[in-house]
Amino acid sequence: MRILGIDPGLTRCGIGVIDAAGRAVTMVSVDVLRSAADEALEHRLHRIATGIEAAIAEHRPDAIALERVFVQQNVRTVMGVAQISGLVLRAAAANGIAIELHTPSEVKAAVTGYGQADKRQVGAMVQRILGLAVAPRPADAADALAIAICHAWSARSAAPTAALTPAQQAWQAAERASRR
Repeated sequence: MRILGIDPGLTRCGIGVIDAAGRAVTMVSVDVLRSAADEALEHRLHRIATGIEAAIAEHRPDAIALERVFVQQNVRTVMGVAQISGLVLRAAAANGIAIELHTPSEVKAAVTGYGQADKRQVGAMVQRILGLAVAPRPADAADALAIAICHAWSARSAAPTAALTPAQQAWQAAERASRR
């Protein structure tokens, strides 16, 4: 299964593509779409939307995994994330691609085993899981790949717990706790 992971952001939008077969995941591509803060909002949104559509056309994913918008102290930041998330949802619908949203704590738990991991820890685990020589930079790139990995592993959540990796078991525990 090919998964496009997206870490939405108006200034930097991480795009990570992986192939997943069982527990094995391999990186296909990683990029960060950028827009300048001094550019008109409509041009920034168009720039990011064009990049997302190009990634879909190039990599033809079976699924899109998107980080769920969450409340932050900075309203301007959350608005940009929400706007980009809307573009991703629209692109998924237009292309008939299944999409799933994952919370930041779900993603962190899936790749590190700890839902409060910091960006450095997430990057290091993405590097290890994908067998990369270095962690993807900037953090938005590593986060996009982590979102895709989380999606790949969550798609098998019905598998017996004993067959799952510790990171997957942690993700399932966090998922069960979030439903309570």
